[in-house]
Amino acid sequence: MLRDAGYLLLLVSIPALVLVHLSIAPYTKVEESFHIQAIHDIETYGIPTHNIKDVLRTEYDHFTFPGAVPRTFAGAVALSGLSSPFIWLKHDIDRQFLGRFSPTRVLHSRLANLRCSSARAFLGLFNACSLLYFAGALRRAAGKPAAVWYLLFQASQFHIIYYASRTLSNMFAFGITTFALASLLPEPGKSATYRKRSRVALYLITIAGIVFRAELALFLATHTLLLFASGRISIRREIIPAGISGVLLGLAITLPVDSFFWQQFPLWPELAAFKFNVVAGQSSAWGTHPWHYYFSNALPRLLLNPLTYLIGVPISLLQPATRPTARSLLIPSLTYIALYSAQPHKEWRFIVYAIPPLTAAAAQGASYIWTHRAKSVVYRFLSLGLIASTLASFLLSSFVLLPASSANYPGALALNTLHSHVHNAVPKTQDPIPISVHLGNLACQTGVTRFLQQNGPSPSSSTSVSWTYDKSPPPTLPGSDEVNPTFWARFDYVLLDPTEAESLLSLTGLPNEYAHSHSYAWSVVGSVNGFAGLRVVKPSEEASRVVEGGILHWISGGKGGVWGVDVSELWRDMRKFLRKKVTKGWWVEVRMEERIRILGRVR
Repeated sequence: MLRDAGYLLLLVSIPALVLVHLSIAPYTKVEESFHIQAIHDIETYGIPTHNIKDVLRTEYDHFTFPGAVPRTFAGAVALSGLSSPFIWLKHDIDRQFLGRFSPTRVLHSRLANLRCSSARAFLGLFNACSLLYFAGALRRAAGKPAAVWYLLFQASQFHIIYYASRTLSNMFAFGITTFALASLLPEPGKSATYRKRSRVALYLITIAGIVFRAELALFLATHTLLLFASGRISIRREIIPAGISGVLLGLAITLPVDSFFWQQFPLWPELAAFKFNVVAGQSSAWGTHPWHYYFSNALPRLLLNPLTYLIGVPISLLQPATRPTARSLLIPSLTYIALYSAQPHKEWRFIVYAIPPLTAAAAQGASYIWTHRAKSVVYRFLSLGLIASTLASFLLSSFVLLPASSANYPGALALNTLHSHVHNAVPKTQDPIPISVHLGNLACQTGVTRFLQQNGPSPSSSTSVSWTYDKSPPPTLPGSDEVNPTFWARFDYVLLDPTEAESLLSLTGLPNEYAHSHSYAWSVVGSVNGFAGLRVVKPSEEASRVVEGGILHWISGGKGGVWGVDVSELWRDMRKFLRKKVTKGWWVEVRMEERIRILGRVR
């Protein structure tokens, strides 16, 4: 009974951790902006049925800021549809976020007013369900201990849990591919049943590649070749039907949806992206890495626990009982990563689909070690090492990587700070007060989205403010790289990085005639700090615990905490103990520095 309860608790922990990460870091970065802006526009303006081209060009963000290549609207349409009932239930709800957490429940200002994104929550829960489905398939294929270790490893890996709810095209595809890979796990049964499941798996990966990410064509190829070479599928019965059906359904989804929203007929976004990034080689403009980057850098970060790939995976390959399943998990995924390493531009998210099978192979090895711990001193020692490393990975993920990531959205925090400042500063009146804001490049890259923009009075204020937001790049003077100073006269407030802000503040020192003729000077309204790396705390120094303490205070429910206990205070005592007894005074914490400065125009 206790074992079943423990396993159930592990199952629940995956979606719970996804939602906790979403709540603590509710904002989005620039690489997620297309899908989150598309969700906003669909929820706000609806899908137009008349004057379609005019409505899309006027109201939708992607016509003004289309990006380097078009991306599909399929995921945005699905998430918007799922979150719509919650918006109907409360018409004045903030569409990106469900529910509001009272400011009294947080210690640090950067953690105040965190609201759980409804659309992103659905995406995160979908990906969490795919991980649980994979765990269930692994349990049937390799036993309950392997499934338990898989869930432990997965819960302690930062990137999968943190990014499960993030609106990247890769994360839309991740859940689909994970469901597919679960169907490819061997389990007792008839070969005909496995062939049907394999056909479904190939079908799902094909759809994900057609709609969301073109690189999945290579991922599909490596799995198809292994299945065919091992005699588990045939070309006529599985490969061709799955390929044709997947392509047709994928095109049936993406062609009409994206041709409509982009107003280009016909438009297949992933084909356009493939031509731009791979055929034309334009992806290299975003940076390149050496061929070994995925193996030497990305995979160790994604798996996080070093014993998974140093101990778990080798043991799963060495033991005859686990070797067949381990090979079916490892060979196609590692082959995909090796082949994709030929592409100069590399990002960890391009290989994220391989993490569940690699983690499962490591879990098999860990399961073998755990079940044989009573038979050997070596296995007993390795079992303790696996427990300790998994716990350390979870602590690193929760108390270092999560705080660091949550502090990486100064643009969103700056815009929220500006809204509060204006609503507190302007006089109480029923007449709308026009306020124009320029959102600088760094602010737009670090959390500012249309969801954060306001078009009416603050819920806590009777003042009505008419907000206007501008994201256009400042024009330069003819024959110079300097920004035309007259550009700034259009705005009441600007959100800029400190260097740009200092340049704008210098205009205040110009001759009075200039300042008078342009009717402005600038003053600092506020500033927002952001993540600037990790700081090594020496034994003689005190740890600040600003970010980590704030998160724990929020989790504990404020000063009273859970059952009257403040978790942040417990963490302070635990950290003090660990520094004294384990690390001999050394520690690592998040380092913060000024990232966004808010300037107001002095008329």
